[in-house]
Amino acid sequence: MSKAAQLDRDAVRIGDLVIGDGLPVVVIGGQDARWLRLRGDGGPPGDGVGPARDTSGDGAIAEARARWAGPLLVEPASVADLPAVARHADGVVVGAAWAGDPDLVRAAARLGLPVVLQRGIVQHGRAATLEEWLAAVDDCAAEGNEAVVLCESGGRSEPEDAAPDLGLMRAARERAGRPVLAGLGGDGGLADAAVAAGADGLLVGPGAPAGALAAAQDAVTVMAALVRPGDPETLDAARAAIDRVDAALATLLERRAALAGRIQRLKPVGGFRGRDMERERRLVAAMARRAPSLGAGLLAPIMNAVIEAGLRLSEEKRDGEERR
Repeated sequence: MSKAAQLDRDAVRIGDLVIGDGLPVVVIGGQDARWLRLRGDGGPPGDGVGPARDTSGDGAIAEARARWAGPLLVEPASVADLPAVARHADGVVVGAAWAGDPDLVRAAARLGLPVVLQRGIVQHGRAATLEEWLAAVDDCAAEGNEAVVLCESGGRSEPEDAAPDLGLMRAARERAGRPVLAGLGGDGGLADAAVAAGADGLLVGPGAPAGALAAAQDAVTVMAALVRPGDPETLDAARAAIDRVDAALATLLERRAALAGRIQRLKPVGGFRGRDMERERRLVAAMARRAPSLGAGLLAPIMNAVIEAGLRLSEEKRDGEERR
């Protein structure tokens, strides 16, 4: 395999967005890329931005392209939509209903665009097995297209009904060595779990509620910072990685402050007078085992500041309650 082909397998570029190869987790259907889904049932196309004025395939894609300058992926409704996809889109989504048909998969791969390949629906409405799913990847490669991103949406034809099998998604990542997405549909409840399971990106259904999109964005910012160590190679990438870690740190500090406030209400002696310095010493020692490069010496003043901030917050809240 050539080096170029290997790079295409590990990390796929869609427009100016790169997915995989240990890079930041992305949200497709959110701020990183748009996903336009053409419908074959006469329903309006959807990209999560707004209703299309022109519901024809070519018109809807052109309109979506005009509204969004970033990466645009399109899921065609039929083979007839493929020429328009090639003209306007940065990538093609092979939906579950298509992915079980090798001829349709090959036709999409021949466009030469990156392919997001969902786990398909095969005979009698059955979701494809892992072997069948990976065979569809081979169909793309047979057409000379190695730029394939796998998407696990539970083998559902309607993205709103997505229920991804995260274990299968992880297995596909390990077997194929290609980037994987978790299709969340309109439910952000699995966003954190999907990132922790190794998803390189989250696919949010067109028209998903704002809460689902917010959950996806939080997962790729906070959860990814906790479970996905990176190795940024540029100043901008390193700063972006620090921003994600800081977001996770702020989230944890807010949670810690809330728990510390609960402890203050439960202790017989609260506030600064009730501090347990021996417990704090053990806390720092335990943290030092997780952060050996900082060690207890550097962690101790950091945790002292965190604890004192929580105590001050608790006292301010108590004083406010007493004045009411």
